[in-house]
Amino acid sequence: GKDGYRLTLKMPCYLPVMQFAKSSALRERLYHAFVTRASDQAEGDAARFDNSAVMAEILALRQEEARLLGYDNFGQVSLVPKMAHTPDQVTHFLRDLAQRARPFAEKDVADLRAFAREQVALNDPQAWDWPYISEQLKEARYAFSEQELKQYFPAPKVLAGLFKIVETLFEVAIRRDQAPVWHSAVEFYRIERGGQLVGQFYLDQPARQGKRGGAWMDDARTRWLRPDNGQLQTPVAYLVCNFAEGVAGRPPLLTHDDVITLFHEFGHGLQHMLTQVNERDVSGISGVEWDAVELPSQFMENFCWEWEVLRHMTAHVDSGEPLPRQLYDKMIAAKNFQAGMQTLRQIEFSLFDMLLHTEHDPQGDLLALLSRVRDEVAVLRPPAFSRTAHTFSHIFAGGYAAGYYSYKWAEVLSADAYAAFEESTGADGAPSLETGRRYRQAILEAGGSRPAMESFKAFRGREPTLDALLRHQGMA
Repeated sequence: GKDGYRLTLKMPCYLPVMQFAKSSALRERLYHAFVTRASDQAEGDAARFDNSAVMAEILALRQEEARLLGYDNFGQVSLVPKMAHTPDQVTHFLRDLAQRARPFAEKDVADLRAFAREQVALNDPQAWDWPYISEQLKEARYAFSEQELKQYFPAPKVLAGLFKIVETLFEVAIRRDQAPVWHSAVEFYRIERGGQLVGQFYLDQPARQGKRGGAWMDDARTRWLRPDNGQLQTPVAYLVCNFAEGVAGRPPLLTHDDVITLFHEFGHGLQHMLTQVNERDVSGISGVEWDAVELPSQFMENFCWEWEVLRHMTAHVDSGEPLPRQLYDKMIAAKNFQAGMQTLRQIEFSLFDMLLHTEHDPQGDLLALLSRVRDEVAVLRPPAFSRTAHTFSHIFAGGYAAGYYSYKWAEVLSADAYAAFEESTGADGAPSLETGRRYRQAILEAGGSRPAMESFKAFRGREPTLDALLRHQGMA
């Protein structure tokens, strides 16, 4: 019954306000409420939801678990089923990446400060001003809209392009198949090699009422040589997205982020469906180390930035014309916008997480540790009242305790793996079929049957390096 707008702290509301609201006072008010959630700094009655004691209890219980299992700390426990061997290996990886990204992050900040001063009339920007300044700078620098771009990505054209890449590189055929489905929008496909069934998958693309949000791949059935009758059970996967449906008789149009999401989830599906391992517990995605499981999915994302791929995978919904080179060039220019800052931000989270579970006393000052990490890696520090650790659900409630580094770790693996295709691409821009065959055999077919590092080395002939990731993100 009141005039005006009701703003919430949920990300679909919070982020656009921080990016586009012209009122610094409004941004400050929302920012303060957001970064003090579930903490001693929360306003009024909200302070009763302070997570401080709960966080200390969780850390103490994890430390007790580690001691009971014969380990020095929970970081060691967390790494037992992972690709990284020791906490020191992880922190060295993070610090090395931070050192190499820092000059680019510092330039990102310098560009922001100059733009704020000259174009936004903000000489002393505060934490709640940075998202707004960033959005203004991005718009001024690249001058294209997501709405303009999505006209070139009708969902059927994109899906056909994805299938063509997979069929060519991995020597398979993808065809529609028949199976009972839970909604009329769900499609069912089979993958064959040499006329033989390899795997099948459900594809559920559109958003609808009552459907869980987000995008994911899951296994419906795993490849398994049954001991009771000697028959081979072929794998079946679910690939689920939440894309906008078409309107006024037009096909659904995907944003470029949607395209990346589709390729990402299909990458997970390929590891599950192309496996040649017959033991159920290590077949497909089963048994793959947590910090390596994103390798095939992030690997597939790289194709979404290739001109030769996009040229054949796009068609304007009205004219049928492929993506113009000029618009593609703008996309590429914007791809690595503030990559340095974003990299250091993720390293800040990752390093804090690992040190929290290795060096930190559960009854000690958690905020002091976070401040020390920021002293080491951050280029922009939040205000003293910020309590973002109190809502770091990934490590306190989401299964990423002493494992948040996995995101960056997998990015390194996938970038280095994709670099093998870049190195072997022919003069016509087509990736090498031999490289595709080696990747399929070493990574996708092996599943969890051997350590991920062995699979990676079987493909690349060496351990991974940071070089390809830094180059892909414009920080070489």
